[in-house]
Amino acid sequence: MPNIIEVSNLTRKFGDTPAVENISFTLARGDVLGVIGRSGAGKSTLLRCLNGLERPDSGSIVIAGETITGRNERQMRAIRQRIGMIFQHFNLLSAKTVLENVTLPLKLAGVPRAQRDRRGLELLDMVGLTEKAKTYPARLSGGQKQRVGIARALAYDPVLLLCDEATSALDPETTLSVLELLRGINRQLGLSIVLITHEMNVARQIADQMIVLANGRIIEHGPAQAIFKTPRSEEARLMLRAAGFLPEEADVRLPV
Repeated sequence: MPNIIEVSNLTRKFGDTPAVENISFTLARGDVLGVIGRSGAGKSTLLRCLNGLERPDSGSIVIAGETITGRNERQMRAIRQRIGMIFQHFNLLSAKTVLENVTLPLKLAGVPRAQRDRRGLELLDMVGLTEKAKTYPARLSGGQKQRVGIARALAYDPVLLLCDEATSALDPETTLSVLELLRGINRQLGLSIVLITHEMNVARQIADQMIVLANGRIIEHGPAQAIFKTPRSEEARLMLRAAGFLPEEADVRLPV
């Protein structure tokens, strides 16, 4: 299948320090990519480069066949309409109802109210919150707030969904339900997803492919099942061991 993302030799520095350095990877359309790494590994910088909020110092990013590096802000606004974002802390507007939050991107784009409300209700039905359309965020649980965030991210019918630690503010049971929802959306819509996380269990639940970042570099990249079964890098082994995923026999076979 054609690639939805093609990243080539991507580098982004802050001062003289590279936050991400010489990163290259592709993601096939419809796949879920888990990007894992410790704090400071470069995960958030990579995500911000993918949605154009950070401008790389070198390298290129192609999304759905369109090069996004080197574009001006006006051009990036149009490109971002094709990229949905889900945030760690939901980023809902407290003074607006659930339906108004979901349809806000459409309102900003000048879509007529009847049309955007119809789309919003379709999306709320998809995430299981139709009955909450007129509710305000303060009356929602954390899991419900994230479902609203997911619905809002889908408002423009994006080709790519970027998730920035989307489950780290949730309890384990709610995390599982949100991941099941994301996987269902992935399968139903054929939507590609990039999920940034430091939680190995999250990556294992949803990812088809996985990237392990350390010090701004990719130290491991491949099918998620293969990395969980036989990690090649020391960083991946340490993270898997700390999360309790590294098999006993691998613990003996692989050097520390």
